[in-house]
Amino acid sequence: MELFRITIEITDINDNSPSFKNDERRFEISESAVTGSKFVLERAVDLDIGINGLKNYSLKPTDNFILKTESQADGNKKVEMVLHKPLDREKEERISLLLKAVDGGDPPMSGTLKIYVTVLDVNDNAPVFSQSLYKAAIAENSGKGTTLTSVSASDADKGTNSEITYAVSTTIDSISEMFMINEKGEVILVGDIDYEKSKTYQIDVEAKDSGGLSDSSKVIVDIIDINDNKPMINIMSKSDSIPENSKQNSIIVMFNALDPDSGNNGQVKCSLSDNIPFTITASHEFYSLVTDSELDRETASEYNITVTCSDEGVPSLSSSVTLTLQISDVNDNAPVFERSSYEAYIVENNTPGVSIFTVKATDADWKQNARVSYILEDSYVNGVPVSSYVSVSADSGVIHAVRSFDYEQIKDFRFCVKAQDGGSPPLSSNVTVKIQIQDQNDNPPQVLYPVQTAGSVVAEMVPRSADVGYLVTKVVAVDVDSGQNAWLSYKLQKATDRALFEVGSQNGEIRTVRQVTEKDLLKQRLTVIVEDNGQPSRSATVIVNVAVADSFPEVLSEFTDFPHDKDYNDNLTFYLVLALAVVSFLFITCLVVIISVKIYRWRQSRILYHSSLPVIPYYPPRYSDTLGTGTLPHTYNYEVCRTTDSRKSDCKFGRAGSQNVLIMDPSSTGTMQRLQSEKSILDEPDSPLEVSYFT
Repeated sequence: MELFRITIEITDINDNSPSFKNDERRFEISESAVTGSKFVLERAVDLDIGINGLKNYSLKPTDNFILKTESQADGNKKVEMVLHKPLDREKEERISLLLKAVDGGDPPMSGTLKIYVTVLDVNDNAPVFSQSLYKAAIAENSGKGTTLTSVSASDADKGTNSEITYAVSTTIDSISEMFMINEKGEVILVGDIDYEKSKTYQIDVEAKDSGGLSDSSKVIVDIIDINDNKPMINIMSKSDSIPENSKQNSIIVMFNALDPDSGNNGQVKCSLSDNIPFTITASHEFYSLVTDSELDRETASEYNITVTCSDEGVPSLSSSVTLTLQISDVNDNAPVFERSSYEAYIVENNTPGVSIFTVKATDADWKQNARVSYILEDSYVNGVPVSSYVSVSADSGVIHAVRSFDYEQIKDFRFCVKAQDGGSPPLSSNVTVKIQIQDQNDNPPQVLYPVQTAGSVVAEMVPRSADVGYLVTKVVAVDVDSGQNAWLSYKLQKATDRALFEVGSQNGEIRTVRQVTEKDLLKQRLTVIVEDNGQPSRSATVIVNVAVADSFPEVLSEFTDFPHDKDYNDNLTFYLVLALAVVSFLFITCLVVIISVKIYRWRQSRILYHSSLPVIPYYPPRYSDTLGTGTLPHTYNYEVCRTTDSRKSDCKFGRAGSQNVLIMDPSSTGTMQRLQSEKSILDEPDSPLEVSYFT
């Protein structure tokens, strides 16, 4: 035969609701009661323990009274009703309140106590105990009728309002049935006490005058022990699992081991089973089970820990408890990006919503701790939130362009993407992403010199004695694009005498090819085309008027009355009117089409709004409303310029693009600076839409 000791631990469930000893409590309170006056209420009793035990109280309504609770050494709460607004019997003679006690179970259970307050007149002083705390000691074998101590209270009032009665206000049946207090304030033992059931008793006593005002005090009764018990282990706090990265001396269990006996018979020592990475630290009768070395979940994921406590009596009595501890994984690894930084390229004039590239991060943790989400960190690019430039998919890390980029406005920008795991608390890491905007050849060259002005003629003068290679002028042009898209080359497209002039293909310098002779015409007209190196290339043309003469008066006399062909100008006027009419018709047609598309898309959005289908934005090619300026792809400008000395007119037609024009007096002999040139000038110099500028 073999004897086994079985310890059964009964786990509490929330099967008892808090309850009050009485269903109602009545108070008679003077209307002169001062703010802050306290009225002791019954404490609720909940037979459950731990989290299922009594949690808190609430008092409603709170117009005149508020609830005050105070935790006591025995774990119970002292409940008082505090007057926070003066009473007025003339306004309200009777007040009904409801005290509610709620436990911490799930679902929570509650009990209520009805409180009826009758407001009395005059009595404005409450009894006051001479001490807030009284102490007494009694042996557990003391007989009934033994006086423990005496309490006393005084009332500053006179007459019947100063008559004080004493009562035990403790609502716990075991205490109210064990002790009583007489009219003299003597606390008397009326029941049986047992040190093994309770070492101390806390008695709440109340002193009340005839006006209903009261004060409360506390009597602590210590029970003197007789040795007849073995140690008792009480688990105060316990962790069922502990992270594997816990530091040394991390507390796992807090408990106290008490022997109800006294002296050597009540001295307790605790020990653990061998070969486990834990130890016990003691502080008086309280003990802590702590780690004494590093834990490794991969080595041991669970420990069964046996705690044995024994007293120093002869023979020694002991108790033991076995605890099971799980070692859990922790979120100790932050997501790591595949690269320390990212750099991506996107060609300008992209479609909004296009995917640029993908960032990727991995997490070495497990399950939820390894789930990575991507977040775009808040920052600004040229004063604009970066979220208006790009967006990041939270799940996949795909970076999308929110708008269409323009290389001429922004060439590159940086932002940060955060990768965050799903742990608690989450760990994260950041990576810097640089977006490079690649240039497209979307801007034609702009001619800066010679300056083209309306209503005047500019001519470069070449003396007839000029030698070969004489520098006539230099065509200066720029291209706002970059790289090879901004490499410019110059060609002589048309000239009055091609054998006399040439243009430097790289520098735009116009020089004489041969010696100027008397036979060369005075007025020479050169058409120079400037092309960039983009694919496809864009170009601009400029007309250079050259006067072959030795003196300024000679040139002035020749250019004063610049002849125009009547038929040419008549045709020019006709073509201008026709072109203006055609462009106006196309412009109005585009407006009608765009408005129709807007109305159609609005109606479609309304249909999708009332449906359950997902709405996918669509951006037509070359139509993007990223800056909130409408959906027209270009702006069309018209400008008609007329000379001051004839009825004839020249017209300049601006193609797609925008132009800022500085207008000067046609009689001025100065030069005007063009702020921004047209995107292109018609290649044919003799076209009716081409303009010549002279001064």
